[in-house]
Amino acid sequence: MVAKKNLCVLILAAGKGTRMKSPLPKPLHIVCGIPILAHILKAAQDLGPAAIGIVVGHEADTVVNTVQAGLHDWGITAPVVFVRQTDLSGSASAVKAALPLLQKFETVLVLNGDTPLLKSQTLAEMANVFEGSEAGALVLGVTVPDPAGYGRIIRAADGAFENIVEDADADEDTKKIAEINSGMYVFSSKSLQTALTQLVPQGPKHEFYLTDTLALIKQMNQPVLVFAGRDYEQALGINSKAQLAEAEQIMRDRVANALMDEGVTLVRPKEVFIDPGVKIGADTVICPGCYISGKTVIGKNCYIEGNCYIKDSVIGDHVALKMGTYIEESEVADECQLGPYAHLRPKSVLKKGAKVGNFSEIKKSVIGEGSKVNHLSYIGDTQMGAGVNVGAGTITCNYDGKNKHQTVIEDHVFVGSNVNFVAPVTVHEYAKIGAGSTITKEVPAESLGIARSRQVVLEKKGVKKND
Repeated sequence: MVAKKNLCVLILAAGKGTRMKSPLPKPLHIVCGIPILAHILKAAQDLGPAAIGIVVGHEADTVVNTVQAGLHDWGITAPVVFVRQTDLSGSASAVKAALPLLQKFETVLVLNGDTPLLKSQTLAEMANVFEGSEAGALVLGVTVPDPAGYGRIIRAADGAFENIVEDADADEDTKKIAEINSGMYVFSSKSLQTALTQLVPQGPKHEFYLTDTLALIKQMNQPVLVFAGRDYEQALGINSKAQLAEAEQIMRDRVANALMDEGVTLVRPKEVFIDPGVKIGADTVICPGCYISGKTVIGKNCYIEGNCYIKDSVIGDHVALKMGTYIEESEVADECQLGPYAHLRPKSVLKKGAKVGNFSEIKKSVIGEGSKVNHLSYIGDTQMGAGVNVGAGTITCNYDGKNKHQTVIEDHVFVGSNVNFVAPVTVHEYAKIGAGSTITKEVPAESLGIARSRQVVLEKKGVKKND
């Protein structure tokens, strides 16, 4: 999308969100792995704006610090400017606080900081309609099943915008109108600035409402447009934990439907939890109870059994993950098999055709092509070559109480069961390690390493051995 040099996106995120019943600021509550505010920032970023302003108020430092820490991971490259709202007297006061920023741009897109379901396509269409007109303002209107509590958009006989009537001021006929004000707008910056100076306080709290700027702009003989959103769910705001859960399910349904359209098989779509940024290849099967999050990429023709957890990892083609496998920040090449109940901790790499079996844990290690760690083993800080067979109960003892050390196991080594490698140690290619050994020294190539005590059988005292 072409960058809009004269566009500033302003996100209103200063509210307390008291109905959330949480000390965490409302814009920072998580939907599908990232904060509500991050979803809005990503949608705004897709417009290519010259700047994004965020109005903060309640727990401002927490919001600012969280956003600054997440901008890179969320892919936000537009300049982000934080505006602190000290006058908490209505939505227009929030916009007034940002006037020093808005004065630098021709067009202002105002968004709410609690609407994670917004789509960038809708915002782009709003901006394009506005740019192709001579309007002073545009409001996003959506038709909802239950409009109670929302301001209704009143249209003239020809469909043009007339005004917005708040629910508390609406008569019975007006309350039947289902098209409501989403609270999201595009403004001519100059028209907005002028209207803000003419506002008068409203209601028992003497607040300044941003909706009143539309009537003032209309009085300036500048058209006000209504952009009719096709999907009302995009405008749903989050005001409670129940609404948070609803938004989460809607977003996950979107993700599931998009993946199935691309050829992914979801055995029970509502019983998998896949983040929006995840990429999955065609003919991969995902069974119920799986959590796939972050920047995960999964190849084609994989089979992922139930209750697997995958985060920020790359999975190749034709990979089989059995029940309960847990993978985090790791790489799994083509044709690997894991599980059931295998665990890849961060910075683990499995080469093509490798196998990690039940109750085996891999940490910051490379498991070579075709190598097998089939059961009940811990492999940490290890460089393992190709064609290695690791017996059950094998442990690489990588920590001496102060530092971590590396184990090197070269190609085609055979490791018997219940072996301990006390790092740092190297086992060269084609060596064999006897079961029950504790290996503390280098093992040469094609040799047999055994490090265990000789078995001793002691007779019980006073019992004679039979002849």
